[in-house]
Amino acid sequence: MTFVEKLLNVSRKNNSLVCVGLDTDLGKIPEYLLKEKDPISAFNQKIIEFTSDLVCAYKPNMAFYEVFGSKGWDALKKTCEYIPQDIPIIIDAKRGDIGNTARMYAKAFFEELRGDAVTVNPYMGRDAILPFLKYEEKCAFVLCLTSNEGAKDFQLSKVDGKPLYEIVAEKVLNWNAKNNCGLVVGATYPEQLKRIREIVPSLPILIPGVGAQAGDIESTIRFGTDANGELAIINSSRAILYASRKEDFAQAAGNEALRLRDLINLYRKK
Repeated sequence: MTFVEKLLNVSRKNNSLVCVGLDTDLGKIPEYLLKEKDPISAFNQKIIEFTSDLVCAYKPNMAFYEVFGSKGWDALKKTCEYIPQDIPIIIDAKRGDIGNTARMYAKAFFEELRGDAVTVNPYMGRDAILPFLKYEEKCAFVLCLTSNEGAKDFQLSKVDGKPLYEIVAEKVLNWNAKNNCGLVVGATYPEQLKRIREIVPSLPILIPGVGAQAGDIESTIRFGTDANGELAIINSSRAILYASRKEDFAQAAGNEALRLRDLINLYRKK
């Protein structure tokens, strides 16, 4: 099964475009969980339990696990094992290197962690992306226009009159011979999102920036989905994970995921 097939299957099953970003911060989880042997995976397990029928994907961010060394890696592996096998796992690693280095990154994320997709940085060009694309059933989400303020420093710059993000989108479309490429485009740039979707009408787009970063959901749905109202993976991390910091945190996360899913679906019907 390809990544897109897996994504569409669970998206239709759960009627959802919501992706929960598992950016688990020990400083923000309920204090009682800190007594657990592995508080990160204990927290994540409950989040997954209360949201798995409401999402189309999960996206653990490597930085929140790597910071703890081998313990963090073990927590991430456990987290990936907790996620139901029919739900895609997008490893948010933002790697970008060449040759054997990229090949080892791909092996780690796709084989060791059993991730279904990974975010990658295109700055070093095609040969930095190819090792990920050799896994035909997986997906490489290429950073195109990110949701942060600093995206303006480079990504909105023009090269021969064309914005750099458009050049990236066009390159990725050309690299998509095996239908295993996607793009990362922030919800905080709706007009640019519209243009990027025009360039890549049938690629999955991972869209961060709603929730804590206040990206507009209505324009995200209007411009980010494909012609069928699909293939947009709308990520929310902090707003769902930390909807409550008390013992009801998992239920609160489920309620927030449900609220976001239903709000997104309201705009999909318009």
